[in-house]
Amino acid sequence: MAITMSESAAEHVASQMASRGKGLGIRVGVTTTGCSGMAYVLEFVDDLKESDEVFEDHGIKIVVDPKSLVYIDGTEMDFVKSGINEGFEFRNPNVKGECGCGESFSI
Repeated sequence: MAITMSESAAEHVASQMASRGKGLGIRVGVTTTGCSGMAYVLEFVDDLKESDEVFEDHGIKIVVDPKSLVYIDGTEMDFVKSGINEGFEFRNPNVKGECGCGESFSI
């Protein structure tokens, strides 16, 4: 079981953590929402929980709770810039469908 990130995503997270001045890494999870059922949730991690799974890629710690890991195992995070838009994209092999706007997915 693992979550990975592209070099571009790692550079973006590292830059944001440096601007923040603290942090152990980034937490990646899922929440029930949207028209397809689930959406990704990202937040900085300052403290680890006992149940957290921790992965490291390109020097960045990726923290995932066990419940979310079931849905996002094997996912690669990327950070993409397209024109004036930028943001994280998730390549999740478990996804069976996505809503039209791309904000939520189903397994």
